[in-house]
Amino acid sequence: MNFENTEKGKKYLERVMKFMELNIYPLESEVIHFHEKNPRKIHPVIKELKGKAKSQGLWNLFLPLSFGDYSPGLTNVEYAVLAEQMGKVSWASSVFNCNAPDTGNMEVLAKYGSVEQKNTYLTPLMDGKIRSAFLMTEPDVASSDARNIQTSIIKDGNEYVINGRKWWSTNVRHPNCSFYIVMGKTDPEAESYGQQSMIIVPVDTPGANIIRDLPVLNHYDHPGCHCEVELSNVRVPEENIILGEGRGFEIAQGRLGPGRIHHTMRSIGVAQRAFDYLCKRANERTAFNRRFSEMGMIRNKVAHIFCEIQKCRQLTLLAADKIDRVGVKEAKDLIAAIKLSVIPSVANIVDDVMQVFGGMGVSNDVPLAEMYTHIRALRLADGPDDVHAYQLGRNLLRKAKEHPEYDVQYFN
Repeated sequence: MNFENTEKGKKYLERVMKFMELNIYPLESEVIHFHEKNPRKIHPVIKELKGKAKSQGLWNLFLPLSFGDYSPGLTNVEYAVLAEQMGKVSWASSVFNCNAPDTGNMEVLAKYGSVEQKNTYLTPLMDGKIRSAFLMTEPDVASSDARNIQTSIIKDGNEYVINGRKWWSTNVRHPNCSFYIVMGKTDPEAESYGQQSMIIVPVDTPGANIIRDLPVLNHYDHPGCHCEVELSNVRVPEENIILGEGRGFEIAQGRLGPGRIHHTMRSIGVAQRAFDYLCKRANERTAFNRRFSEMGMIRNKVAHIFCEIQKCRQLTLLAADKIDRVGVKEAKDLIAAIKLSVIPSVANIVDDVMQVFGGMGVSNDVPLAEMYTHIRALRLADGPDDVHAYQLGRNLLRKAKEHPEYDVQYFN
């Protein structure tokens, strides 16, 4: 495979890197500290930066070519290297309107939404005028198996009535959050993959109540936060159902594939940024009358982290390339592989760099602690590591059984 960036991709990469250098890095800590002290507000500079990014054509870059007029025309491979740059600062993706869960919700509405749903929700979301949330995970069941989800979506005349409890619902607290996409059961008696549906719930709908904010390793990730939400006799019009009853799993598969590419490439950006901090620290710090860069264990750490980042990057680009060529379904094993291998590797990389930084590594003077908190939680998002390992192992063993022509022979 040749993952040399295209001329178009190189131009976008140069523009994104320049934008980050001029507009994001100088304000990184200021924005983070502002949101910690003002959890229900958005730093005023964010709106200004979004306008600047939009005017420069650095907007909604994540939608691939298959989305037609909604797409800026980039492949998943071309976008992947841009996502890596955005991932180097926790809030940067939102400036380019390329942040989860909005990206996934835009993909859902662009691909499966009705004309009315697109006009009402997709257009303002793509314009950056509103934000959104995705409500799937539930506290009372193992939601890594989405068939377990118990939230009910029951037809009543020309409305649907929704009852259930969700948690880890990202972005619910964001001041501009306008609607939720909720996954629940419309027909518990249908076959297991035909029970679930997705439906749009405006945030001001009576009965949709935020119960509490959930901390991630004692960090609340303001201003969007992650919340527990109770849906109590929530009524929405029947036209809010997406694609139709029983299509929830179909929609979810279309939503999660590209999203995992985005997650992993942003995570590689985190790893690369941590590596850059490591090199800076090694070249500046002295202990026991020796510079860190002269110590064998530090050189060994630098070498191994470099190799690990390269492996993670290439595996992710391989998955992105396969999605571009043959689609999400055919690339599912590689998608599972990157989720299973890249995110834990990045968590280990950040942990190693924190160790070299000592006390500063766990402080807020450098972004390492924030990086680690985010990456550790990401190992649970879109399915825990163990679930992906189980599914990938099952698929690979099944393929081996179905292709006996490649069977090896035991020696007598």
